[in-house]
Amino acid sequence: MLCIPTIGLVQAAPTTCSPLLSHTFARLQDEVPQNLCQYQGKVILVVNTASFCGFTGQYEGLEKIYAKYKDQGLVVLGFPSNDFGQQEPGSNKEIADFCANTYDVKFPMFAKSSVTGSKANPFFKMLIAKTGITPKWNFYKYLIDRSGNVVDSYGSITKPTSNSITSEIEKLLAEKN
Repeated sequence: MLCIPTIGLVQAAPTTCSPLLSHTFARLQDEVPQNLCQYQGKVILVVNTASFCGFTGQYEGLEKIYAKYKDQGLVVLGFPSNDFGQQEPGSNKEIADFCANTYDVKFPMFAKSSVTGSKANPFFKMLIAKTGITPKWNFYKYLIDRSGNVVDSYGSITKPTSNSITSEIEKLLAEKN
């Protein structure tokens, strides 16, 4: 994104965005378009979510690590999906209300979309292409470094607060761009 010079203002330096993050999705709460490039330079944990899944309690752990590490540069991005077991049947408003009222989710959440198969959203298609791993169920996680490179992925059984995830997040947060 380039800034256009305006009289009296200094032109900002051009900002680059990783091709992986060069996607725009509607925010869950109000469907306002959000470009993922705003998270360039952060460590990102991406997760596909569902409100009626045995792993839904992981919202609590996701919110916990987001709160713990967000000031150091971590962001958790949630993508509700109805792809697995029809466990996210609600509207975006219903999902947003559930996340806020049940788990007090504060990390960014996006409108419901597919995360697998031919209808997968373009961000997940790129995550799958870069890792060779397709989400097998709800609460599958991908970890992205500050440069926009996928560094690891974690199955649904791996809790967000597990040592395998938090130690890698801490390592990535300690690295500079």
